[in-house]
Amino acid sequence: MDHSLSLRLHGVDTHAHIFHQHLPMAPERRYSPRYDALVEDYLGHLDRHGLAYGVLIQPSFLGTDNHYLLDALSRYPKRLRAVAVVDTQISEVQLDELAEAGVVGIRLNLVGKALADYTGPAWTGLFKRLARRGWHVEIQRAIHDVALIVPDILACGVEVVIDHFGLPTGDIEIEKPTHKAFLTLLADERVWLKLSAPYRSQFNLAQARLVLAQLRESSGGIARFLWGSDWPNTQFEDQTDYDRQVAFFEALLPEPSERTRVLRDNPAKLFSFDVSR
Repeated sequence: MDHSLSLRLHGVDTHAHIFHQHLPMAPERRYSPRYDALVEDYLGHLDRHGLAYGVLIQPSFLGTDNHYLLDALSRYPKRLRAVAVVDTQISEVQLDELAEAGVVGIRLNLVGKALADYTGPAWTGLFKRLARRGWHVEIQRAIHDVALIVPDILACGVEVVIDHFGLPTGDIEIEKPTHKAFLTLLADERVWLKLSAPYRSQFNLAQARLVLAQLRESSGGIARFLWGSDWPNTQFEDQTDYDRQVAFFEALLPEPSERTRVLRDNPAKLFSFDVSR
């Protein structure tokens, strides 16, 4: 299929990564890929599953060097948006360049990292600049810490997207104060959640359904839920793949109208995709 936008396609995959193994890697990385994940391969997955758009997430092992991401955006501007990784001192000119390319947010991958002071002037200054642009902040952090940082970021005026079900390990246990605090966050209309990478929480389908029921109740519905493939499923490549992630999502949300909301209507609003065709 031609990688230009087809009018037959619909839906958005809001979480995928592209890279090749010989790119300069961040020195503090936790993982180094031994293979390539090319944008053309990713678009092939979208095509096979009838998905019009994709959102590329800068992988943590590439740090703040977003050049590979931007090159993909320049080649497929109609189909792709992106979430970049930046430092707090990024200039307005650099943010302009990212926005022009199709970047709509920044990511904080905080797994395995000490938490910064997100109430300090460096971070709050960045978040307020992003808020003026209508960008969001995406967070990957285990469930027990999420509520420690999200309120301070929301206070700067940005919307927040929480990765991968909030990264619980197994069930969400309401009797745990940190889990309860996480669920309370979801009532805020500025907080979005990705139903992605269930394997990173060691979910089977039954567990995922129980967790989804908790998330739905806490969020007041599914209006701010998103789906992402997490392709190419780094560190879990031997356990899953794109097709299996699509099948898992379809089983998790068997009602077609609800899948349409999560796949099309919700991400169209957050990422400014045109799904009216």
